[in-house]
Amino acid sequence: MTNISHDHPLTYTFGILGNIFSFMVFIAPVPTFYRIIKKKTSEGFHSLPYVVGLFSAMLWIYYAMVKTNVILLITINSFGIFAEIIYVAIYFTYATKKQRIKSLGLVLLLNVGAFGLIIFLTQILCEGPKRAAVIGWICMAFSISVFVAPLSVMGRVIRTKSVEFMPFNLTLTLAVSAVMWFMYGLLLRDIYVAVPNIAGMLLGVLQMILYGIYRNSKPNDVAAETKLPTIVKVDQEPIKVNSEAYTVNVPSKDCKIGEAKAGKNLEDAQINSQV
Repeated sequence: MTNISHDHPLTYTFGILGNIFSFMVFIAPVPTFYRIIKKKTSEGFHSLPYVVGLFSAMLWIYYAMVKTNVILLITINSFGIFAEIIYVAIYFTYATKKQRIKSLGLVLLLNVGAFGLIIFLTQILCEGPKRAAVIGWICMAFSISVFVAPLSVMGRVIRTKSVEFMPFNLTLTLAVSAVMWFMYGLLLRDIYVAVPNIAGMLLGVLQMILYGIYRNSKPNDVAAETKLPTIVKVDQEPIKVNSEAYTVNVPSKDCKIGEAKAGKNLEDAQINSQV
């Protein structure tokens, strides 16, 4: 392939498209946080995805500033930092004290400690093109690990035969975004941008194949059924053992209603905790 410069129309085209689709990915959690604000509780949600997203955006901006001539990486990741900070701030506002402590620990570990250490070491030990290469390898390794994370979701889809937690629109957007950034990196001959998005494309295709297989399948509710309370009505005469009668207690209607509500609450908690 002929080497194409950063200001070539094709490079800009794929970079801008990558910005558009990545923007859609960054705003995908908005309904979740709207629900958190409306209910004034973080429910069972976790801050880890947003803290990790913030760390990833910070890494890519650092790489883009050192590498130079990749302004489209700076634009989208600047928005990513803005969005993830808002998400984390909302989470801190409505989380419990225990959740806040855990989330603060994550922020200090990744966004302050790890990121600060990366800046310090690369500034002290590296210079010139070597610094950009080292940061690029760090970004590439981290991005690949993030792309591999959906494997757990894919495993759940196979086990439950349900695509409830793998929405098609988000899956498609992630896959298309990976294609755009792969082409952008390929045209720039930037392996640190191109290679991680190969993993993103492959996983995106696999997720869409799974969606096509299981979208009309009947969910496997065996696990859920074993967790919910089972109410059995016993219509029998008193049982006689050794000529003595033992009365079998039949659950009252009020008891049934209470147990049914408890079962529903348990089910709702399981669903919410997966978000």
